[in-house]
Amino acid sequence: MSSSHSMSMGEGVPSLSYLQTMYWAVVGTAIGCGTFVNIYDKALYRQRMSAASRSQLYPARPKAALPCTMATIYAVVREVSYASYPLGAFYKRLPWMSTPRLPQTSPTLGRALVVIAELVLVLALCFYKLDPDDQWQWEDIGYRTGYIATAQLPLIVLLAGKRNIIAWFTGTSYERLNWLHRWVSRILFLTVTIHMGFWFSSWARYDYIKVKLTTEPTTQRGFAAWCILLWIVLSSLAPARRWNYELFVIQHIISFVGFFAAVYLHLPEELKVWVWIPIGFFLFDRLFRAGATLFINISILSKTWKSVTSKATFEPLSGDTTRITIANPRLKWEAGQHVFLTCHALAPLQAHPFTIASIPADGKLEFLIKSKSGSTKRFFHHAESSQGLPQTSHSKPHERSVILEGPYGRIRPLRQFDSVFLIAGSSGATFTVPLMRDIVSSWMVQPQGRVDTSNRSVSAFQGTATRFIRFVWIIKSRSQYAWFASQLETIRADVDRMRDACYEVEVEMSIYITCDEVLEAADASSGRQEVLKGKDPCASKQTSLGPIGGKGDQQESGRSSIDVIKGGKTSVISINSIPSSAQIQTSAATSCGSTGVCCCTQMVEDEAQAVQSGGQCHCQCDVESIRTINKQAIPMQSFDKGEVPPRATAAEEKIKPLHKPEMVMVSGRPQPRKLILETLEQALGESAVIVCGPHGLVDDVRRSVVALSDDRAVHKGTGAQGIYLHAESFDY
Repeated sequence: MSSSHSMSMGEGVPSLSYLQTMYWAVVGTAIGCGTFVNIYDKALYRQRMSAASRSQLYPARPKAALPCTMATIYAVVREVSYASYPLGAFYKRLPWMSTPRLPQTSPTLGRALVVIAELVLVLALCFYKLDPDDQWQWEDIGYRTGYIATAQLPLIVLLAGKRNIIAWFTGTSYERLNWLHRWVSRILFLTVTIHMGFWFSSWARYDYIKVKLTTEPTTQRGFAAWCILLWIVLSSLAPARRWNYELFVIQHIISFVGFFAAVYLHLPEELKVWVWIPIGFFLFDRLFRAGATLFINISILSKTWKSVTSKATFEPLSGDTTRITIANPRLKWEAGQHVFLTCHALAPLQAHPFTIASIPADGKLEFLIKSKSGSTKRFFHHAESSQGLPQTSHSKPHERSVILEGPYGRIRPLRQFDSVFLIAGSSGATFTVPLMRDIVSSWMVQPQGRVDTSNRSVSAFQGTATRFIRFVWIIKSRSQYAWFASQLETIRADVDRMRDACYEVEVEMSIYITCDEVLEAADASSGRQEVLKGKDPCASKQTSLGPIGGKGDQQESGRSSIDVIKGGKTSVISINSIPSSAQIQTSAATSCGSTGVCCCTQMVEDEAQAVQSGGQCHCQCDVESIRTINKQAIPMQSFDKGEVPPRATAAEEKIKPLHKPEMVMVSGRPQPRKLILETLEQALGESAVIVCGPHGLVDDVRRSVVALSDDRAVHKGTGAQGIYLHAESFDY
């Protein structure tokens, strides 16, 4: 690109440098708006905590004119920004596109509007007061698009950094800006393509394109930059990232260096500052992260200073899950944050983000990592080999050196909300359980209020305005409950003590099991007979799971059990690892798990009704799978009180039976909208909805929040209180 920094393009046409300034003026204004919201949120948090410490009623409800106005604005913006469109109907019209690998919902309207705004801004600056139909202005457009493309470079690098100014000012974290980094990069590619296209169009009039590409170094470097950028955009698409994330990261950094080198050589001298600025941002991010990593990993007590690492133990759990524990870490974190963990001995040169499953009060870092492929699979194999078989080994876990980087992640403090709804799928509980524990722990520190029975409110506790928590966890197998059995039991005990002391707090916990050995088909012979008759091989089996601690035979016998009715005979299976459970009616259309275990996948329409009434779970299983599963199934036998049936892991053997009915277990899948509505209807102030799990669950919860906010006319004169949504999904 030749020098044209002050070149005039006609009367009334802004200079190129002025347009670059205008681009950053708009971007800066957007960042400023985000900063204002962040400052207001922090002030609102302090105000609510102050109101709670003074024992004011309803500290999470806006009362003054400004908070009420802001609450209404927030409600409208949230409804618009959370909205998305399901793509199932669209895929039905195009059967060749109907695949689970494709996104099932559109991007949220909020994200779409941000991307559209950036695109409109860039295109407006590129063509303002220039006519693309006038061939004599094609070179002018080529110059301008080059300048606008150059101005976007700092923003792209800022959005990519894990420690960046935008995240700090707006009160967010890098992972919530990464999608914008990708879209701004795609808009940059579009801008550069327009830049190249208009230059090629101008040269094509004289058949000059080949000459330029073969003889002029500036054109050659520019074309090389475009080719590298094309590769970066294509290799950054979701399928490429998921295929091999480690390879993606390595090639992405190499491509980044090559792209900036080509751009630097392509630009005139006065524009090279636009390359040095993002390089400075990149180096700051890397140096800051390196310094922080050294600080939290180095051992000051080490005499030899040989290692800049932390020591971690690896323990295998059920469900191909590894528990990694680091005692007495130097790292300071908050509930809901994550770190990048590296173990060069098991997975060299790989760092992956894992959510911290413990809270600072535990005095240790814990991670629960599902074994998938790559490093997570190696972690699990190491845990098994170092500890032996989970159900028989009692040896001390073998320590490994690991490197931690972080913590990262930011969420509005949940203590400022009146009611909190937490829902997670499988390992997503590593995000929601610490958040719940953090709130409950704040209840246990110097509670100041007593119940006001006249208005069902509590003069809030010091340090929190929260009085109600609803926790929902969706798991495939009951054995996965062992991951957080002790933490959930502690929460129940703490809440019981608070309520016994006449503090009005409430925690409701529901565990939904979709596939489990207690839902298996009948034995192989009966299954064979029913298949031959054309019947559902699982239809003859009924499981009735009564609420633990409730009235009836279970309470009298003092043990937790499942009555399995099979062939007219009743056998009892102890489920000390499960506090309580209930069956719902599911259709014969439900499927089996990958190992042949019966799965109840129908939505639970009414949880209370499911808990009160028994039900029958039907599923369709392959006969050979049934035979295999039944050979490995838990023996149908009775266990006296205190006896523990066979478990998948040693950790599960430590699980104690729960004795109160605040926690229920239901077979099937939850109806998020109904559960959220129940939480909102009892709320006395703003509520928070937190979801962590697969995309389908996150999309369902997001759409439910939008629909409920609209139906209830939140902060629009109905008295319905605000709904804050924070969503985390499983993805790279």
